Formats: sequence, structure tokens, C-alpha cells
Amino acid sequence: MKKGISWFSLPPELSAEQKLSLAKRAGYDGVELQAVRSETELLDLKDQARKAALETPSIIETIHWKCPLSSSNGEIRAKTRQAFEQNLEHASRIGANTVLCVPGVMTPDSSYVEVYETALQEIRNLARVAESFKVTLAIENVWNRFLLSPLEFARFLEEVNSPYVRAYFDCGNACLYGYPQDWIKTLGRDKIAKVHVKGFLDYPHTIGFSKSLISDVPWEPIMKALSQIGYDDYLTVEIKAEGQEAGAKVFQYSEELSGLIHGEFKTVSP
Repeated sequence: MKKGISWFSLPPELSAEQKLSLAKRAGYDGVELQAVRSETELLDLKDQARKAALETPSIIETIHWKCPLSSSNGEIRAKTRQAFEQNLEHASRIGANTVLCVPGVMTPDSSYVEVYETALQEIRNLARVAESFKVTLAIENVWNRFLLSPLEFARFLEEVNSPYVRAYFDCGNACLYGYPQDWIKTLGRDKIAKVHVKGFLDYPHTIGFSKSLISDVPWEPIMKALSQIGYDDYLTVEIKAEGQEAGAKVFQYSEELSGLIHGEFKTVSP
């Protein structure tokens, strides 16, 4: 497996060149780039990654939270659809094979059935674009109150029915309402395109994400499940590194990730 880090896990105060240099020095194989609207900026990022000897396996978008593809407002959906069409094209330009996507977001005023049907249609539309660029649109399991079980998640992907729409599985996110190892075995290798890793603390700790992979995430059965399905692609860290020790945190996450890959499984004490 390869070691990756999300663009948003690198210290925000650093320049792009400094972020990429830090990622390389910390021992990562690749960086998941943020989505950009400018082609000039995109090609500059790719050139800097090449100079740092880093791969750019994926692109991460954030517009889907503020402007969800499941919105009842057609103008909002069109704005986000256009952003993803651009992301898929950009990914093809820089050799990234995956674009992360959140397909829908439930709100207090929304209907689950309507969110499901709207998201499904929008992802089917984007599937054709993904196929044209030969780039995978990877649906992530997030805290959006939507697609809450591995069975439902798998059904959604099957209903999209495209080899270029798969899952971006997040091990930490799955801990709130299930068991990551079960999600992995249920989805299988054909449905999982990429994997995010982060820490998660459960009861009796304060429930939520942690600033370390050493947490309540059941890494041993997770890594066993990934091995069983034949997953050998990127494990990409998605934990923010902020504050005075941000640079050291990037190195810490890299060391913890190496430990997982080499079978060293640590958890926090109750």
C-alpha cells in the first residue's frame, strides 16, 4: 500500500511548494490535491508535485457541502455538477485517477427519498463525464446522515451502474455508525477505489475525531479486511495539522501510517 496525505492535512499557512516539500520529507508517496478552478494553478501544483517526486493520485472537492448535489434547487445542483465536471477533467490532465465526491446531504427539511433519488440522478449524470475522462468519481462515506449502512451504500453504487463510480472509504467516519472492517468486506475491492484514514475516539472517551491514528479505530481487523479483498492502493491521512506543532504532526501521522502498513496496531487506553 502507498502512503498519502490530504492537502487539508498540511499546515494551511505554508505555500504550496512548502506543503509538498514537507509531505515528501515526512515520507509520503503522494498528496491528495485540493480542487482548484484555475487550470494555471492546477498545472503549477502538478509541476511542483513532480519536482518534489510526489504522486497526485486524487483530488478532493468541498463545494458539495455548501451546495449539495441533492439540493432541491436546480441552480445549486448545476453549480456543483459543473465543479465536478471540471475536477474530473483536471484529474485527467494531471494523471490523478480519482475525484472524491459527497453525493448528498440530509437536512432537517429534506426527504430521504428525494435526497436519494436526486443524488442518484446527479451521480449518474457525472458518471458519463467520469467515463469520458477515464477518472473514477469516488463517493465518500461521511457524516451527512445519508447512505448509513454498507448495504445501502453498495446498493447506491450498483444503481449508478458505472465502473467509474466507486467508493472512497473513510475508516474513521464509519466508526460512528458501524464497523469499518464490515464495510470493507461488504463493499469489496470492486467497489472501493481509495481509502481515507483518521483517528476516532469512542465512549468512554469524548466521541469524535482525534489528532492521531492511535485511537479507538480497530486498525487490526481493518488492515486484515483490506488485505483479504486485495486492496493495495493509497491509504490517505485526513487529519488536520494545525498550530505550532503542525509540521511535527505531519511526520507523526506518517510514522503512524507506516506502523499500520507494517502490522503495528496501537489503540488508546480506556
